[in-house]
Amino acid sequence: MSDRGMVIIGAGECGGRAAVALREQGWTGAITLIGAEEHAPYERPPLSKTFLTDDGPEACQCNADAARFQELAIDHRRSRRAVAIERTDRTIRLDDGATVPYHRLLLATGAQARPLTVPGGAAALTLRHHGDALRLRADLTKGSRVTIIGGGFIGLELAASAVQRGAFVTVIELAPRLLSRNVPADIAAIVEARHRAAGVVFHFGVAVEKIGLDGKVTLSTGETIAGDIVIAGVGARPDIALAEQAGLAIDNGIATDACLRTSDEMIFAAGDCAAATHPLFGGRRLRLESWRNALEQGALAARNMLDQQLSQTAVPWFWSDQYEICLQIAGLPDSGATTIARAVPDAVLNFHLDATGKLVAASAIGPVGAIAKDIKIAELLIARQCRPDPQVLAEPSYRLKSLLAA
Repeated sequence: MSDRGMVIIGAGECGGRAAVALREQGWTGAITLIGAEEHAPYERPPLSKTFLTDDGPEACQCNADAARFQELAIDHRRSRRAVAIERTDRTIRLDDGATVPYHRLLLATGAQARPLTVPGGAAALTLRHHGDALRLRADLTKGSRVTIIGGGFIGLELAASAVQRGAFVTVIELAPRLLSRNVPADIAAIVEARHRAAGVVFHFGVAVEKIGLDGKVTLSTGETIAGDIVIAGVGARPDIALAEQAGLAIDNGIATDACLRTSDEMIFAAGDCAAATHPLFGGRRLRLESWRNALEQGALAARNMLDQQLSQTAVPWFWSDQYEICLQIAGLPDSGATTIARAVPDAVLNFHLDATGKLVAASAIGPVGAIAKDIKIAELLIARQCRPDPQVLAEPSYRLKSLLAA
């Protein structure tokens, strides 16, 4: 085993965090991090927000973990793709013909933007990588007409950024409202109202039939929308090609147990590509696309690659900044049977209880200073699987922090 080290495929937030965490946990052998991009790991959330609006430096800024690679003797192979996993002899084959043996392997391959499967759909721009953001920043100019297909988080963040760059924005959403899969209706309505106030035009309950070379979008109603730029924000699909080639179990992502171990005990998966069972939610298999989940699962995978046998316990958490407002969600609102609203100045805050009264989620929107503390307390309550009194949750004069001592 002397020539076998830890190998990580995917050099994003998750893979970079895992590589550093292996050293922090005492691994002294080789660590090889394989990434298709030419960049060191970088934070992706700003790509749809401040990177587009601020006109700052165009260079990709590496994150804190990547800055330590040389110090920690992490072999980061840039602009390289893994093309095959040979499970029998535990070897990775790369696109340049090189092979890398592994003791344990982590797949942190992330996700890819879901393409539009309509005539002309390939012409729509997407956002997943630094290069995508550079092109969008150049195209989103004052007075440009932007058509965004998809009223989810990425589409709405891009809409807000485009408006701030002086563009005219139209959003097309197949569902009858925004954020229908992720966010309670009352919060989604606030998001929609804020976008409308900024001049965004919405078309709900319609599909896209085709996209012309001139940027004209034809809807299922026969209506056409003229524009200069078309952006597809219809979600992401997990990058599972390597896992499928290796014969690993797939279930809306690379299927893992709560320790992030795949159907091969020598191979782990984490981040956007992984569909992991979660003990806090009855063993439900979750695939989470979020910055914090990538970091948390990267660190957990590293520890379990070192045989620590730890189940994930982190509460899912997500945020989205649009204009001056912040949306935050802890837990899984779709697991709730009852919603309790709590009056909060300048914000909306909801708690979501399951049929047994257990707190399974909290959702909020408003200035970050008005919601962050309450969402953090909710995270802790969810992690402890608390069943708080609904009247207490609804009463703004009651200190939520007191529930932690109960």
